[in-house]
Amino acid sequence: MKIVIQGAGEIGSHLAKMLRAEANDITVIDNDSGRLSALMAYADVQTVHGNPLSIKTLRDAGVARADLFIAVYPLTTQEVNIVGALLAKQIGARKVIARINDEDYLAAENRLLFKELGIELMFYPEKSAADEIINSLKHVSASDTMDFAHGKLQISVFKIDEDSPMVDLRLDEFISMMTPEETAMFRIIAISRDTNTIIPKFDTKFQYGDVLFTVSRREGLKSIIKYFGKSEESISKVMIVGGSPIAEMVARSIVSQGGSVKIIEKKKERCLELSERLPESVLVVNGDGSNSDFLYEEGIRDYDAFIALTESDESNVLLCVVAKKFGVSRTVAEVENIEYIRLAEEMGVDTVINKKLVTAGKIFRFTLSGKARFVKYMSGSSAEIIEYTVAPGSAITKKPIKELNFPANAIIAGVVRGNDSFIAVGDTRIEDYDRVAILALPQTVKDIDKFFKS
Repeated sequence: MKIVIQGAGEIGSHLAKMLRAEANDITVIDNDSGRLSALMAYADVQTVHGNPLSIKTLRDAGVARADLFIAVYPLTTQEVNIVGALLAKQIGARKVIARINDEDYLAAENRLLFKELGIELMFYPEKSAADEIINSLKHVSASDTMDFAHGKLQISVFKIDEDSPMVDLRLDEFISMMTPEETAMFRIIAISRDTNTIIPKFDTKFQYGDVLFTVSRREGLKSIIKYFGKSEESISKVMIVGGSPIAEMVARSIVSQGGSVKIIEKKKERCLELSERLPESVLVVNGDGSNSDFLYEEGIRDYDAFIALTESDESNVLLCVVAKKFGVSRTVAEVENIEYIRLAEEMGVDTVINKKLVTAGKIFRFTLSGKARFVKYMSGSSAEIIEYTVAPGSAITKKPIKELNFPANAIIAGVVRGNDSFIAVGDTRIEDYDRVAILALPQTVKDIDKFFKS
């Protein structure tokens, strides 16, 4: 696939590296030679140095032949990305995507307007990150979740703690503990251990520190929590350090659902902005949230959740460690350096949010067949979760799952069929128009995609 990326900033560079790894033909446009040089040092991509809105530059980058054009120009107004995407569409790009920074543009009527103009997707990474945080606070026993069909089916990620009843248990022993009703409601589908993601076999033994991926029907979540030794606590009081746009969106959502929020922000001007923009029920405090004594004075011990959204990955991780020591049960950290994610989880951060990974999932589906509804990169592993809608006559419908010769590094987790949902097993037969949830390692995604082409 020929892909042109407008912008070699953090998100553009990450997308270039990720999409190149899938054997796509990547060209990146930027007017900053330093950013392009930094990208070429670790990614085998073509680059074009020039004005991102120059028609000549776009033509030189091969936009007329592009299957996909991604406008993610850094440190600029969203209009550059929108105009770039519209120009690319007119020049000949088959599909175009644009990054924005205004939540109003995501309203249904506005998205429809831009779709009619030719932009297939507009995405706001900060809004996506805020949504991830809100979702994580709804499922506090899990470190990451993904819902299908409004929660009829759910993939969740759980960490095995030192005192977990799962430690040293084999998968077959675990299955023997469950009732027949429970085996139909949930299933362990993968394990992330150190830097590896494992599709478990019956003799696989669970270890302290493992990260387990489960698929469950809505009714199965209570059983998972029971067996894993977790507890489902409600979150009503939240402290946020860092007054970023993500913090603003998270705070607005929490108070709209009846919770209370305190935001601690170092810059006085930003505090005034937040006070004016947010509901009165959000308490905005001007102060240094990196000071543990200050956090104690602000009553951190009284909060159910702590969210660190400063501009420093290191500070965010350490602040969450401090919050845990003060007794806060749920911590969330924004970590933009992908290399730090595993470290943050090993240090006890419950949920790690990375805008690049959230964004990558939204865009990656455009490189698959049209039947891929969305893709999500799960935290703490290399695993991807993909939801497909089954096209009539596609290969996935021809035989039961156990006879399909499905890729070894992937697993069909569950199926939503009409109003019903069920856990997939070997005898399951996929039908036309089913919605299928799949967990896969990156190297198998293209092979999986072939099963869903009619």
